[in-house]
Amino acid sequence: MSFGLTNAPAIFMDYMNRIFRPYLDQFVVVFIDDILIYSKTEREHEEHLRAVLQILRTQKLYAKLSKCQFWTEKVAFLGHVISQGGIAVDPSKIEAVVQWEPPTTVTEVRSFLGLAGYYRRFIKGFSQIALPLTYLTRKEVPFVWTAECDRSFKMLKEKLTTAPVLVLPDPQKPFEVYCDTSHKGLGCVLMQDKNVVAYALYFLDDDKGREATCGI
Repeated sequence: MSFGLTNAPAIFMDYMNRIFRPYLDQFVVVFIDDILIYSKTEREHEEHLRAVLQILRTQKLYAKLSKCQFWTEKVAFLGHVISQGGIAVDPSKIEAVVQWEPPTTVTEVRSFLGLAGYYRRFIKGFSQIALPLTYLTRKEVPFVWTAECDRSFKMLKEKLTTAPVLVLPDPQKPFEVYCDTSHKGLGCVLMQDKNVVAYALYFLDDDKGREATCGI
């Protein structure tokens, strides 16, 4: 696409979704120009790989060989490590979080929450743990780094280094949802075959009853 177009990524993403629509979430995941092909067996993978490459050839799209990986049992994709065992946090991506110094400004707090929040689905109760830091980002709240903020900051870093492996969901199998609710919010765990797929938390502000933060 032409350089300088502000909506070029969105248009390209829409194009990729359209040409791969028959296979999306069956054995293909596409994010802009990143294509992940997954299969249960080597024979299936051969068929899936041929189908994807044929689409690229038909649409006159080209993949650079040096940037491709074929027949791997484990792959890093969009900050995650995907293998037969499930989905895990990419250790190289969370290194920045682990080495992050305590924030000294609201901007730094937002940056930390943005980076750590990308992996919130791996951390049970992420939103509640991060609440003291989230509170600091409000416009009417002065920046005061308290002991509670420091505990929240350190706990998030610790949780990220010990994040569990989430299973790859099978759309053909039934799911189970475990919920726990109170006047403060709603917590849920999505499971399949007694394994965790994702965590979610809807938390309410104690004083005004409005949504404070939501984690998935």
